[in-house]
Amino acid sequence: MNWDQIEGSWKQIKGKALAQWGKLTDDELDRIEGRKTELTGLIQEKYGKTREEAEKEVDAWLSKQ
Repeated sequence: MNWDQIEGSWKQIKGKALAQWGKLTDDELDRIEGRKTELTGLIQEKYGKTREEAEKEVDAWLSKQ
């Protein structure tokens, strides 16, 4: 699945993102609407990760979808 597909079906996939990153809220995930840079930024902020670490996590998560 590529990121365009993720954005297109975000309402269905956001539950998987919430399960992966429990510190993120449903409202935050609704607000970002599946945008990768927004998701990466939230993960970086909530988990205290570097941008690179957050990007690697998002990419690994994407490869599982």
